[in-house]
Amino acid sequence: MAAIFILVTLTLFALTQSFRLRSCVKCSDTKLYMGTIAVFGGTGALGKECVYQALEGGDNVIVLARDPSRMKNPERVDSAETLMTNSRLTVLKGDVTDQKEVDAVFDAASDITGVIVALGGKTKDVGKTMLTDGTGNIVNAMIGKSSAKRISVCTSIGAGDSEKQAPMMFKALMYTVMKGIFEDKNNQEKLFLDESGPGRDLEWCLVRPGGLGIGAPTGVINVIDGQAGSIQRSDVATFMLGAVKDNEFEYIRKTPCISSVGGTGWVKEKKAGFDAATTA
Repeated sequence: MAAIFILVTLTLFALTQSFRLRSCVKCSDTKLYMGTIAVFGGTGALGKECVYQALEGGDNVIVLARDPSRMKNPERVDSAETLMTNSRLTVLKGDVTDQKEVDAVFDAASDITGVIVALGGKTKDVGKTMLTDGTGNIVNAMIGKSSAKRISVCTSIGAGDSEKQAPMMFKALMYTVMKGIFEDKNNQEKLFLDESGPGRDLEWCLVRPGGLGIGAPTGVINVIDGQAGSIQRSDVATFMLGAVKDNEFEYIRKTPCISSVGGTGWVKEKKAGFDAATTA
């Protein structure tokens, strides 16, 4: 009897372990195993949303910031503009244009599985080639120091072959006051799009949003072929996180233009939560 009892117990244990294994495999069919998400540009308006939502989703996050004191909550939340604190958040001081300081991010978190690039800022403050140089350093670190393949990069409507999707008013800005920043954005995209681009073999998604707002997420994210309307940064962040977390994300190695409203032109509704077009 004792031998039969032991045999039955061992059989039940084996069946239980088999069920658990099958359950884990089933889960991994839709979601990548998430260790740590690295966010570059995390202290900007979009970057804050990416960090905040990743933490809300239970992910570990590491951020490289020139000024860690700017790692605050998004403007839309109740604790807006207070320092973001979380046991799963690591903020390192450093500059994305310094290869050694970018490398330090991947040294500090050896389990990075996804990278988000939400770099931005005024050219006079960050330099004419910061987007290209910084993203190049990130790609170098991913290839040389990490097993991470997924990277989501926010550029803009009007970049690359989406020029035709930019409304006329925005095109006027692209060709004049924003000419320098768009040269940098286009070179940033070429790191992945060119045949000889160093990031070409990574699992990249170049996200080109329309006019950006600072309000709560609407949950309406349209990938459009026509002119771009506006979209909240919080919705852009949701899309970018999907690009690094969803195993079946359909826009890998693509350049989706996203908007919550299509065909509205660049003039946005004058209501709370949206910036002026020229600062988007």
